Amino acid sequence: MATNLETATPPASGAQSNLQELAKKHLWMHFTRMGAYADHEVPIIVRGEGSYVWDEHGKRYLDGLSALFCVNAGHGRAELGEAAAEQAKELGFYTNWSYAHPPAIELAARVASLAPEGMERVFFTSGGSEAVETALKLCRNWHRLNGDGQRIKVIAREVAYHGTTLGALSATGIPGLRSVFEPLTPGGCHVPNTNSFRWPADRDPLWAADQIEQRILFEGPETVSCVILEPVQNAGGCFAPPEGYWQRVREICDRYGVLLISDEVICSWGRLGHYFGAQRYDYSPDIITTAKGLTSAYAPMGALIASDKVADPFMEGTTMFAHGITFGGHPLASAIALANLDIFEREDLCGHVREKEPELQGMLEGLHRDLEIVGDVRGAGYFWALELVKDRDTKESFTHEESETLLRGFLSGALYEHGLICRADDRGDPVIQLCPPLIADTPEFEYIDRVLRDVLTEAWDKIVRH
Repeated sequence: MATNLETATPPASGAQSNLQELAKKHLWMHFTRMGAYADHEVPIIVRGEGSYVWDEHGKRYLDGLSALFCVNAGHGRAELGEAAAEQAKELGFYTNWSYAHPPAIELAARVASLAPEGMERVFFTSGGSEAVETALKLCRNWHRLNGDGQRIKVIAREVAYHGTTLGALSATGIPGLRSVFEPLTPGGCHVPNTNSFRWPADRDPLWAADQIEQRILFEGPETVSCVILEPVQNAGGCFAPPEGYWQRVREICDRYGVLLISDEVICSWGRLGHYFGAQRYDYSPDIITTAKGLTSAYAPMGALIASDKVADPFMEGTTMFAHGITFGGHPLASAIALANLDIFEREDLCGHVREKEPELQGMLEGLHRDLEIVGDVRGAGYFWALELVKDRDTKESFTHEESETLLRGFLSGALYEHGLICRADDRGDPVIQLCPPLIADTPEFEYIDRVLRDVLTEAWDKIVRH
């Protein structure tokens, strides 16, 4: 799974300056402080191959974030574009609103064959937020069909990110993303997450699961529609579940008639070494939401996968789920997804992640052992975070102002300058997140180790210990 490491030929200087001018004048980037580029260049990525990308100047970077947790099969997979081109010759687009076409049918069957047992029905969307929005609406509709129309509340975890549409945002547990758009869709309730690094030493490992039951009882079980959780929580820095957590949550949901959504927009398609995170942690959700790695991000696509229990009431008589997305199940995206899954099977990418996970984890734990600034290492598969601290013995974290200086003032730029793309984030405590393409191997791990050692040592000397 080695990659071609040759440096790309940079475009002419005039093309560079023109792209910068156009980007600064016209492009509104997502989740971006646009004013930050008033006095320096916009990072413009022009080419990708394997685990690496190149900018407009020809400089190479290890893509340690898989773009945005999504280019699972790696960059430069020409066969995925070829699959789209072949499909375009046959049928460029047709809707799934009352019609079907072969790529969507074949992909739905393929996804169902890979999903946990009993999850046979697939509803396509254009991405992850839409998949979550669809799931929340479906849960409300399902309860109404069962005579429980008062069940509208959704329980999610603090600091969790579930999307940007207003319904998904009501489940998102990050105050800074919610407050500027309030009032949100009503019904969002939040419980503690599984960040055991910040728990008292004597706390029961299943305490966080039991908090879900307490919140259901507080809200009134007859008002709660669903619980939505990620297998490994992204925001806050890759919070993995303690052993037995998911089984306890499943028991609680069953006890009170609440539907369980496994939000796997990131954690599916090999990210944790299995097609779905629910398979790694051995639980049975009622609904799975997915996106990103389904096409390895070569086309925008998401999906909701429903259990038979949830889907069956909508398959009878005149009942309809009155919801849809124009481009859900797009023929070109479906063709790309099918070709992407061919790559997964042919190269056994899930097996590769399982085989190499101990090596990646060991490298990161070496950073924790050797660098005072690394307080915790957590995650699973190819999805990891380092939590940064001022004092490893006391776990003292950074103030908001200190995090701003450390993460945005230094680390983000320094890591990029050293040729590593990853996420330095403070939604919660300060972390560096790593999520390389599933093809990454020992050379990429060594590259990550070298850059992080250099940059974090410099951060400790310049920012923390100055």
